[in-house]
Amino acid sequence: MEEHPADPNELATLARLVEIMHEHDLDALKVTVGGQLYELVRREGSTAAAPPPAPVAAKHPAVAPGAPANVKRVTAPLVGVFYSAPAPGAQPFVNVGDRVEAVQVVCILEAMKLMNEITTEYSGNVVRVIPENGELVSLGEDLMWIEA
Repeated sequence: MEEHPADPNELATLARLVEIMHEHDLDALKVTVGGQLYELVRREGSTAAAPPPAPVAAKHPAVAPGAPANVKRVTAPLVGVFYSAPAPGAQPFVNVGDRVEAVQVVCILEAMKLMNEITTEYSGNVVRVIPENGELVSLGEDLMWIEA
């Protein structure tokens, strides 16, 4: 196996991803950063697996497969941990079936210890909330579907 010199930016990215895994006690993490797919898996006696060698382009369809044409997607504007409520034990910002209005806060994404309120561009009814509370989401990943 041929070794390649370490890219300092890639090493910094890997270090941050490993830090996120430890902060949130994750056993696995799969995320695309700058067109490069990283998949880290915690193993006994090891911190994480190496990333795959080839970059993988992320595909973000306008409407997710199986979703009706009138469904609009709210996607993650950054990599972070998805929180459905403003605090542990609090009511979620939205539930399936709720009516939302444009610019309404629908969730929080935590990135680098900052809580980012995520708003919707659409008015309509929430038909699906995709990530589980506390789940790490990737840039561009669907967070919820809103039927306009």
